Amino acid sequence: MTRRRHHEQHRTNRTGWLRAAVLGANDGLISVGSLVLGVAASQASQSSVFVAGVAAWIAGAMSMAAGEYVSVSSQADTEEADLRLEQRELERHPQREHKELVAIYVKRGLDADLADRVATQLTQHDALQAHARDEIGISKATRARPLQAALASALSFTLGVAPALLVIGLVPHGILLPAVIFAVLVFLAVLGALGAWTGGADILSGVLRVTLWGGLALAVTGVVGAFLGRVGA
Repeated sequence: MTRRRHHEQHRTNRTGWLRAAVLGANDGLISVGSLVLGVAASQASQSSVFVAGVAAWIAGAMSMAAGEYVSVSSQADTEEADLRLEQRELERHPQREHKELVAIYVKRGLDADLADRVATQLTQHDALQAHARDEIGISKATRARPLQAALASALSFTLGVAPALLVIGLVPHGILLPAVIFAVLVFLAVLGALGAWTGGADILSGVLRVTLWGGLALAVTGVVGAFLGRVGA
């Protein structure tokens, strides 16, 4: 009889790029879609709406990339500082650090003797990794990756912008407003479902959360754009 291998697929290692990707696509859809809707509602020409959308796309993608890189770099700097501090403590006070590790495992439910043996073996294998994971809370799956976060944000923002820009290029000016609203809401629902599925969350909740907030942004921007268009007319 063949024994089947048990394999669990966890999603924690996706949190870094998934958060940046979902944030970028959501921001692209809502911000540029709302901007395009607001400009179109002000009775601007279709070419003006398209130029505004492209400008918002470039500015938004660069802003998302820069913001993510700076933010996650700060997190990475903090992690590196903690690791350097822990390495110095391991070199200067190995016995004290060993006792700290034992105390952590005792708190998690191991008896003192077993905790001591576990701490000893893990320290012999990789002392810094053991302390980083169990004392500081830093692991390979959760380490900050600034460049990855920046690229994920910029690319996903670009993907989020695509529906609104495609609508401007393909749809006649007379039905531009409802077409933009429809396209943005549909893609927001798809994004919410995709993000929830990838992260293992409830799909319906993800769809409703993203779509409702996106719809609110579209409504407010459209009303403001229409008002400004009438005032300036």
